[in-house]
Amino acid sequence: MLYRENGQFKTSYESDQGIFPIKQDAWFVVGVLAFAALVVPTLANEYFFQAILIPFLILSLAAIGVNVLVGYCGQISLGSAAFMAVGAYGAYNFFVRLDGIPLVLALLLGGASAAVAGIVFGIPSLRVRGLYLAVATLAAQFLSDWIFLRVGWFTLNTPSGTAAVKDLSVFGWALNSATDKYWFCLLVLAVFALMAKNITRGHTGRQWMAVRDMDVAASVIGIRLMPAKLSAFAVSSFIIGVAGALWAFVYLGAWEPSAFSLDLSFKLLFMVIIGGMGTIMGSMFGSAFIVVLPIFLNQFLPWLGSLVGVTITTATVTHVEFMTFGALIVWFLIVEPHGLAKLWSIAKQKLRIWPFPH
Repeated sequence: MLYRENGQFKTSYESDQGIFPIKQDAWFVVGVLAFAALVVPTLANEYFFQAILIPFLILSLAAIGVNVLVGYCGQISLGSAAFMAVGAYGAYNFFVRLDGIPLVLALLLGGASAAVAGIVFGIPSLRVRGLYLAVATLAAQFLSDWIFLRVGWFTLNTPSGTAAVKDLSVFGWALNSATDKYWFCLLVLAVFALMAKNITRGHTGRQWMAVRDMDVAASVIGIRLMPAKLSAFAVSSFIIGVAGALWAFVYLGAWEPSAFSLDLSFKLLFMVIIGGMGTIMGSMFGSAFIVVLPIFLNQFLPWLGSLVGVTITTATVTHVEFMTFGALIVWFLIVEPHGLAKLWSIAKQKLRIWPFPH
């Protein structure tokens, strides 16, 4: 009976268009953020931060970017990791070549570099769609792998071909410990999630969804397809580029082009499918699922093998992980195409009318 909107009257257009139609939702989000910022650092250890929490936050940000393009605008992309790489190497060159540049500005410039690349590779979306567009974006993946591996300028011509950063700080706040990196990633994720939520529920987001549902009908009612599609590529690539810069700077520290492989692109797409297309919350659900599942399988399967007297190798665990991902994707596409976010929405809707049967 606590999850009701009784007595919550909307007396203005602003209140009617609020992000959270029910105050309990806003309180829940504030409570989750407070718990994540204040309680989690006191409970988690170094391994938990490095293996689970920081990757989860950064991949959630990248999944939001993919969801803007795939979930809201309906443009299929298989080269998301390429835009992460552009953001990472772009931010790296700005950070290293410009003395004294703030870390936040370098990250944003890396995202801007990825946005430019996204617009370039989004131009084919004006002519092709579906599988053909997926192949066109896949070209970005192969091109980025080749460029960042062969052109030494992007890595300052280091003999190993790797890029590395150290002594990161944000306005005097040194990001030395895993806790500091976690807080910084949490702050960036919260800001960009709020930004993406406001964009997608505004005029631009409604244009994207009209193009997603039927681009011919959207064109008939006056929506210009070229600005709508290219803006989706730009915003999506910008968010993915910032996530790629965070992945390189904060999580890896030192990286090479293989850190942004095609496998990462597929994982980001899996996050959107499993979490829910067209929802910001679904991006976080999918990221949590993709990050936690391999760790769970790596711990559970060897324990189960020792229990029954069978040796389970790391290769077997990897194969089971791939099979599990494939089975879950097929299951969600058949049973619940809108993913975990839809199940969460259904649960909240049932709670609002409980205990009434209708």
